[in-house]
Amino acid sequence: MASVTNPKVHMGTISGGEGRELYATNPVVLLPMGSHEDQGPHAPMGDYLLAEKLAELIALRACAKGTRTVVAPVLAFGGADYFGPMPGGIAISPDTLQRVIVDMVASLHRNGLTRIVFINGHGGNVGPIGEVARDVYRRTKMIMPSLYLWRIAYGLMPSLLGAEHAKKVAGHGADPVTSTAMHLFPELIRKDLIPAGKPQKHCTALDIPFTALGSASFEGMEVGMPHEYDEIYNLGVGAGDPTLSSEKTGAVLVEQLVERGAKFVAHFAARTPAKR
Repeated sequence: MASVTNPKVHMGTISGGEGRELYATNPVVLLPMGSHEDQGPHAPMGDYLLAEKLAELIALRACAKGTRTVVAPVLAFGGADYFGPMPGGIAISPDTLQRVIVDMVASLHRNGLTRIVFINGHGGNVGPIGEVARDVYRRTKMIMPSLYLWRIAYGLMPSLLGAEHAKKVAGHGADPVTSTAMHLFPELIRKDLIPAGKPQKHCTALDIPFTALGSASFEGMEVGMPHEYDEIYNLGVGAGDPTLSSEKTGAVLVEQLVERGAKFVAHFAARTPAKR
């Protein structure tokens, strides 16, 4: 039997007999989602590993604080957006992803597991998660919150690292993902391949320069337009400088994400019915 202080949290490791007893209590279910795409030449492409590990740590912290929480198998392939040109990358269409989420949620709901929180690590997942959550809410009034890890981390970085440092290191292929990976999976980081930060490539469409993914600027006005990531990123790195990333920064970010995530899980559980 798993000890009270270190319970099993991964649903895949919980036996059928354990599950029948545990799931009757309607624990909080964390559904981690990520992507398999270019994160720079130095970082593992599977950033879903980070979403899964952070979900595990949040669940363990929540359990230690008294809120029984489990982690569903991670959805490794994110909704397709800008990163298709990367060899080895795997993504699925937003429509397919939405259908997968619908089926997963329906499977959990069928057996009375109604307290679901998405732990998301990919921008292309935001739309499909939102569509499913809105549909469930319209039909049942049940709320399925979503914690978008990297959006939360971007918001925390100025206060944790200092505004100037955060501005220099923030961006795809740099922080928060690189420092988080350095802390959680140091053996997967190729420090010898960390590139120096460079300005984004000058790419235009309709003679309008792109300023960010899917965003161009016309006389100071933001204009949404399509492109591929490698047309503006250097080796998968956006505006941030990954040479400024560090395991120390990763430890600080992970602690904040885990503590805040666990507090939210407890808050959510206290306001949602446990009875099936």
